[in-house]
Amino acid sequence: MDASGKIKSSVANWEDGPLGKDARHVKRASGDLERQIDDAQGLQAISIRLDRELIETFKQIAKIHNVGYQPLMREALRRFADAEMKAILTAVANASEKSGRHGGKQTVEVNLGDLQRSAA
Repeated sequence: MDASGKIKSSVANWEDGPLGKDARHVKRASGDLERQIDDAQGLQAISIRLDRELIETFKQIAKIHNVGYQPLMREALRRFADAEMKAILTAVANASEKSGRHGGKQTVEVNLGDLQRSAA
């Protein structure tokens, strides 16, 4: 800290916490800036109701991994969606091998039960 009472701006002071961690100096970004940030990151705010227990579990896991619980939830949803799409595409590919061509077009029938078994 210098004679004026200000903390010197340095990488170490930002990283170690004297700068940037005091709630008195926090200011919420404007709605327009929040939208620009979300757009730049490809994010969209949604509203969803989740079990409190599930949220607490994610918070505990996030704390162990030293990450935020919301990014952890996004990653979990991304992994699920990727795995689900892979299972669906695999079922479609397997079904297409069994299907034939009709009039120059390939037809594929996928049974919902096949998709459910692929996901299990």
